[in-house]
Amino acid sequence: MAAQEAWSRGSVAEALAICLRREHLRRTVRIALVVGVVLTLINQADVIIGGDATAGTWVKVALNFCVPFVVSNLGLLAGKRAEGALTPDDSGT
Repeated sequence: MAAQEAWSRGSVAEALAICLRREHLRRTVRIALVVGVVLTLINQADVIIGGDATAGTWVKVALNFCVPFVVSNLGLLAGKRAEGALTPDDSGT
């Protein structure tokens, strides 16, 4: 229970520290690249290939990469939270 309370008091800085670790970034960036390419091919390939891409199209393409990056990091943080809830806290209780 103490681990859950400690997590709920966690800061944005702590979450960023977890997400910016090299091994985590390597995984989340790969996920974002793969999913982003697939989404772009599905949703905007015809517009881009046809030469009709506007600034709005490129914003959508960027979001195709940003959304899976954010979602994979939220999954990472949820997993870390669950890990902390399952392990004893540092106080030895």
